[in-house]
Amino acid sequence: MAEKNLLTIKTKRKGALPIPGAFNAASAMLIEKAGFEAVYISGAGLSNSNGLPDAGLLSREEVLRLSSYILKAVSVPAVIDADTGFGGPQDAALTVKAFEEAGASAIQIEDQEFPKRCGHLPGKSVIPAAEFAEKVRAAASARSSKDFQIIARTDARGAGTLDEAIQRATLYIEAGADIIFPEALETREEFIEFARAVKAPLMANMTEFGKSPYLTMDDWSEMGYSFVLFPMTAFRTGMKAMEEALSELKEKGTQKGLLNRMQTREELYRLIKYDINK
Repeated sequence: MAEKNLLTIKTKRKGALPIPGAFNAASAMLIEKAGFEAVYISGAGLSNSNGLPDAGLLSREEVLRLSSYILKAVSVPAVIDADTGFGGPQDAALTVKAFEEAGASAIQIEDQEFPKRCGHLPGKSVIPAAEFAEKVRAAASARSSKDFQIIARTDARGAGTLDEAIQRATLYIEAGADIIFPEALETREEFIEFARAVKAPLMANMTEFGKSPYLTMDDWSEMGYSFVLFPMTAFRTGMKAMEEALSELKEKGTQKGLLNRMQTREELYRLIKYDINK
């Protein structure tokens, strides 16, 4: 059986663990095929691929259903982005139970007010730190195994100061969070300062077109981060490629010139393990 505990996987490798984001089962299968050791079920990816903004508009039941297709398609551990936990502490506990039972390896919840905003947009607000700590405590208590990890994300830097983000992180560790995720820090120096102050496994978000600088996996390892998300890289590159292909199809009236940019039928069948001879 494949190892599902993220922290155990991290201890068996050198450097930070990169975790690309998936938005459906096929994209998750490509992530696993490329050799990545974990997949991130991105809240933005699920929302955007269904024509919605990253504002926590999908219900727990919808996220669970969409995530279940991904969980069944890959053997690597999956982290599910559960936004604000779908309500208060009791809701966070129900979310943990549902996602753990479905086969996820970890859940990420954040301390934004609902409705939330993308972590790299202005205008965010956070709930009181003690209130979110209760969500974390309820989530940690609800799991049946400590192999299922609770990732606490704080958006306090975007809504206030780095010092507040550090203070909140410490409180969330005390409440039972296994991994701390500081969202939208703005400089390399801020990431270094956060890592020096917060004594827990850390997760960073290497999203595109956001507030954080583009850093390499070597950079993250040197700074003391254990996990690095690339939540929308596959989605954004795929959408751009589709946009360009459709434009060419509209202009030329044929897809012939696009064939060398396509996944072939055989490549697709191999990915989804479809044997046409059976």
